[in-house]
Amino acid sequence: MPSQRAATQRGRAALRVALSHYVLNGIAVAFGLLLISGGVHLALGALAASAASVGVIVTAPPDLAAPRRGKFFQMLPAPLIGLPLFFMVQNLHAAPLQLGLLLVPATFLAFLAMAWGKRGIPIAIAVMFSMIFSMATPTPTGMAEAMQRTMYFGLGAGLYVVYAVIANSVLNARYRVQVTADLLLSLAALMRTEARQFMPIDESGDIREIPPSLLGQLLREQAALADQLQAARDIVLESPRTPRRQQLAGMLVTVLELRDLLLASELDLDALKTHPDHAPALTEMRDILQGLAEDTTALADALLLVRKPDAMVDRRPRLAAIRLQEDAAPGSYTGPTPAMLARGLANRIGHINDEVLRLSALARGDREPDLAVVRASWQVFVSPTDWSLRPFLALWNWDAPPLRHAIRATLAIAAGYGVALAMPWGSHDYWILLTIVVVLRGSLSQTLERRNSRVAGTLLGCVFAVGLLSAHLSPLALLIGMTLAQAIAHGFAVRRYLITAVAATVLGLVQAHMLNTGVSTAFALFERVADTLIGAALAWAFCYVLPSWERGQIPALVARTLKAQARHARLALGLGQFRSVDATPELDWRLARREAFDSLSALVQATQRSLSEPRAVRPPLEPLEHLQAHSYQLLAQLSAVKSMLVLRRDRLTVADIEGPLARTIQRIEAAIGSAPTGGPAMPESPPATTIAGPFSLPDPFNNDITPWLLRRLDMATGIAAQLRDDASRILQSLAETGTEAPTQTGTVR
Repeated sequence: MPSQRAATQRGRAALRVALSHYVLNGIAVAFGLLLISGGVHLALGALAASAASVGVIVTAPPDLAAPRRGKFFQMLPAPLIGLPLFFMVQNLHAAPLQLGLLLVPATFLAFLAMAWGKRGIPIAIAVMFSMIFSMATPTPTGMAEAMQRTMYFGLGAGLYVVYAVIANSVLNARYRVQVTADLLLSLAALMRTEARQFMPIDESGDIREIPPSLLGQLLREQAALADQLQAARDIVLESPRTPRRQQLAGMLVTVLELRDLLLASELDLDALKTHPDHAPALTEMRDILQGLAEDTTALADALLLVRKPDAMVDRRPRLAAIRLQEDAAPGSYTGPTPAMLARGLANRIGHINDEVLRLSALARGDREPDLAVVRASWQVFVSPTDWSLRPFLALWNWDAPPLRHAIRATLAIAAGYGVALAMPWGSHDYWILLTIVVVLRGSLSQTLERRNSRVAGTLLGCVFAVGLLSAHLSPLALLIGMTLAQAIAHGFAVRRYLITAVAATVLGLVQAHMLNTGVSTAFALFERVADTLIGAALAWAFCYVLPSWERGQIPALVARTLKAQARHARLALGLGQFRSVDATPELDWRLARREAFDSLSALVQATQRSLSEPRAVRPPLEPLEHLQAHSYQLLAQLSAVKSMLVLRRDRLTVADIEGPLARTIQRIEAAIGSAPTGGPAMPESPPATTIAGPFSLPDPFNNDITPWLLRRLDMATGIAAQLRDDASRILQSLAETGTEAPTQTGTVR
């Protein structure tokens, strides 16, 4: 029954979450908190344990599933910077003015860490936590007590750094499996979205049971997959020296190939839909793609459950049986006949089938990974772990988003601190500041999302916390409650912030209670809700102070996208892959492919964030959507060409394609290889073609496929010209409203 099926699906989804790497990471963090706080409690008492637990909580934000290499230096900055700030706040407890003078510049310096992007954000948050939780402690009676608390804080932080490095190393093998499984689940979701495009059209031309457009969803899923792939590369491709690591690395490389094949699977789909007899063929292809998605999901589930995956069914025979009746007058077509298009689509889905079978064979141990590709990839595609000064040195430009965000956050904290001192419950002023820190983000859309989740989460968390504290539990029981809250808060911080907000509220209130033993909780509910509303409102309001609207980033993102597309085209179509005896051309192409997807992902995400901004400052959405769609189509065409060059090389006449390949590279680079200008859009003109005039294509399964490759080159050339025009329209629109191309670097996303 549908209800039972839905319940089963929800149960499976919940199990996947429970077995995911971010939940395991949250459990590991919470166990570290329990281990260190419990040990200090037994050795030094409850107050020492409370201060040590603050050290753990402050140090924990950067502790995410990560490569083993560089883990120590990733964990070190937060306690190294947070320790002296914790001590200084302790000494200034009784001096509100001096404390404010410390908070303002310290906040500015802390938020500058966001210039390092995803690596810097948790460190900035951790540094702010060190000051805010120090404010949550009772006023020390003197220097001796402040020093003692700081020592306990440092003890907890230092022990946790050591614990985090050890735990990450111990869990590294499991993280590799979980990250790979998570990647397979995202790939399966992308397959399902692709399959929805194969919905037949009825005779009236209306699409049955399909949303008006899937392109936006495809672009968002591709962008999310691009981000996820880099995180997976960092963990899975690190030091693949053992057979198990090589197996997972080989699966990751196969996922990359599958992404390209999925792109190419939709080519010629619209042309086939216009044929009156297309419905049975498209329905069969859609069912096969959905079946492959289910196989990929089952493979991910097997990895998470630590069992050998079941063997998959080869769907090539079903694909080979897909036929459209040949037209009685094939000469009436100036291009491929519908029957040829159907067979071509089926063949491209066949390549997806082959790669899914390869994934299954690798996971089952029935096939050895391509060690040459794995060894060439791991050193190049893993992100650097060293801390570079380049992002910091590049900050000092007035238009730099990290600098503007640091100033914005500093002003918000200053305003929040001033408001907190004026509140009748000023002894809990830190809660307003804590809300500002966790809500305020570099873009309006992210801040709005955080604001809503924070308010709702605090309301629920306050109810849970007041009930917990009203039970007058023992310190050990409260510590266990804190441990559970820490696991949930840390585990869902990136995936579902609402859950994190609930758990973090419980954690913060219980932590504050333990730091202020004996204080009544009767007024806590009203205080926390009021403080949260004030902090969320301030974070929202300060989004409009020195804003970094997305339109300011668009010119640089457009230029990066076009440059990446041109370089990818040059390497995908280059003849070096035929002539070189080493793997250098292939490796260069893989790097270019990654940048092409990453640059398009950044542009898609910026466009999506701009939808939450005021209409007056939004970038030109229509040409941006066109540019994203054409970039997506160009990647699809080049993926199809690359597939022909690699998988069907034996059916190409190399002498006949050398000249067209070189000319196509020149035309694409002439169109999009140089930086776009803000001048008027160039008038559309028919692109130069490789094949002159109408032509008939031979059956690609029985003849030389060189004409088909030349057709793809023509299409790629035309799309590049459209990309050029899209970019010109975007930049012209921005120039008319006074937006100049930015020179900033860095990120606060």
